[in-house]
Amino acid sequence: MALIGPAFGSFALLAALGVVLGRHAAGRWLVYGGSLLACLLLLATGIGALDAPPETLVLPVGLPWTGAHLRLDPLSGAFLALIGIGGAGASLFAVGYGRDEHAPQRVLPFYPAFLAGMTLVVLADDAFSFLFAWELMSLASWALVMADHRPDATARAGYVYLLMATFSGMTLLLAFGLLAGTGGGYAFAQMRAAQPAPFIAGLAFALALIGTGAKAGLVPLQVWLPLAHPAAPSHVSALMSGVMTKVAIYGFLRIVLDLLGAAAWWQAVVVLALGGITAVFGVLQAVMERDLKRLLACSTIENVGIVFVAIGLAMAFRANGIAGGAALALTAALFHCLNHTLFKSLLFQVSGAVLVATGTRDLERLGGLIHRLPVTAIAALVGCAAIAALPPLNGFASEWLIFQAVLLRPDLPQWGLKLMLPVDGALLALAAALAAACFVRAYGIVFLGRPRSEAAAVAQEVDPVSRAAMLIFAALCALAGLFPGVVIDALAPVVQPFAGGRMPVQLGEDWLTVVPVDAARGTYNGLLVGVFILGSAALAAAAVHRLGSRAVRRGPAWDCGFPDPRPITQYGGDSFAQPLRRVFGSVVFQTQEQVDMPRPGEMRAAAIVKSIRDPVWDLLYVPLGGFVARLSDRMNGLQFLTIRRYLGFVFAMLIVLLLALTVTQ
Repeated sequence: MALIGPAFGSFALLAALGVVLGRHAAGRWLVYGGSLLACLLLLATGIGALDAPPETLVLPVGLPWTGAHLRLDPLSGAFLALIGIGGAGASLFAVGYGRDEHAPQRVLPFYPAFLAGMTLVVLADDAFSFLFAWELMSLASWALVMADHRPDATARAGYVYLLMATFSGMTLLLAFGLLAGTGGGYAFAQMRAAQPAPFIAGLAFALALIGTGAKAGLVPLQVWLPLAHPAAPSHVSALMSGVMTKVAIYGFLRIVLDLLGAAAWWQAVVVLALGGITAVFGVLQAVMERDLKRLLACSTIENVGIVFVAIGLAMAFRANGIAGGAALALTAALFHCLNHTLFKSLLFQVSGAVLVATGTRDLERLGGLIHRLPVTAIAALVGCAAIAALPPLNGFASEWLIFQAVLLRPDLPQWGLKLMLPVDGALLALAAALAAACFVRAYGIVFLGRPRSEAAAVAQEVDPVSRAAMLIFAALCALAGLFPGVVIDALAPVVQPFAGGRMPVQLGEDWLTVVPVDAARGTYNGLLVGVFILGSAALAAAAVHRLGSRAVRRGPAWDCGFPDPRPITQYGGDSFAQPLRRVFGSVVFQTQEQVDMPRPGEMRAAAIVKSIRDPVWDLLYVPLGGFVARLSDRMNGLQFLTIRRYLGFVFAMLIVLLLALTVTQ
């Protein structure tokens, strides 16, 4: 009870905040302030659980014959810490950002409930508690997505999200049913001891991958994510992207690495394939978006794919008894989960600040904000550099570890793994390059250049609390990148039970150098790289000031040879993305461009009309929706049958169930 008690107490506090204070708009300070305190307690509890023995707690609620089982072990502690740090940042930002909410009474009841649901998912130690918490998390987040319910886009986003959340819960219910078996052992301890047959284990793996992948944003189950994230308030988007997707990853790790035991090598191939495709698909979609929050949402898909690639590597090494490789890959996956929580929370906070200051998320209506929002611009620069995996920030440290895992053992015996490792290495390299281009575009169009609208020209910096939240997360991105060895060593107790080993102790190395396996294979020192970059920049600045002319010369900005001072003549987001859209978009998204050029003498303006199609939506969900509609029309006639036919159906189904029960005995 030393640690699990405070963790459950935080859950109870969050649940009470939503019920007692959430209905009153005046309770904003109490709801967000109480959520901040609860999340800080979760953060401290999660960090304390990383190197502590597992603790359990049984509550007299839930299923009558089992109760509600809770468990806090190093794995749940790691993700509890992620919920704590992401929730604390979102709550602090919301203290200031919440003043501009249009309908706070539609947000305040569900915000702490959302945090409580995620907390209970991580603590649950039986199927009933897990699924109850999963649905609480889904329904609370759906209500937050629908907070601003008036726009048609919000209604569509909420509808699609609710469908995918329901589908996710149903598949996980089936997965737990298979793991419980005919004995009905719904406690996780009983599932660990059951050791299902290979066919049942493979089917449970597939269902777990689908169920958690739908919540995390794996392709082709990611369609809700670019719709729901922009519809939700910015601090909620930070939670959904930075934290909820990690809770889904936790669910996958808990089922596949813990409850199912040793994974087969073909399962690693499936995870590697889906992870690589997801990473490239997500960043390609992000490059072509002009809505800032949709861009960040698509980038989340990319980073989820990167994490699943690392998890697939860990499964592959574990299946072949390579403990060092499994430890490296799983550590990289968990480290990237932390890093994504940090820099994606920061970037969604930045998007909220930009939205408050300008009233728009359209890249083509922004620009020049570095002069109007200097603090936000600095925080955004750190976040964009981190998510683009530029050293010495945290995004580079975790992605570098993943590349080290890819290069560690390319000669695995199974043909599928021999094929997937180099393919995934190439896909990760492509995704990293496209991510750099994506966020150079995002930062340059939003903060540099001249304002493209009156709103951008007169924007004012956001409130001090929101600025403090952004600067804190920018500092955390820098610290995790400069001192990655601290995080790696902290994650070692989490990794060791599942990988059969751990990475070498990092804090014992000279100059805090990171050594993934041994010094001969490769090392990285974030602190020295950071010092070198800062020193080089300082020397360059000193040389320019010392050797350059002190005379001030002013002249018009170069505008491609056309003396037109209007902001529309400068480079825009669409023009920046056009080469990538032509190279990749025509193949993946079937992009088309039509030039509407007026005839001589016509006074109307010329225009370029582009169209982008989502292949996943067109090829999978549109036919599936049509099939469901046709099936519903056919089944609609069943409500007009006679009593005799209804009884006949019931009798036939009873016979089928009895036959199925006989076969399974």
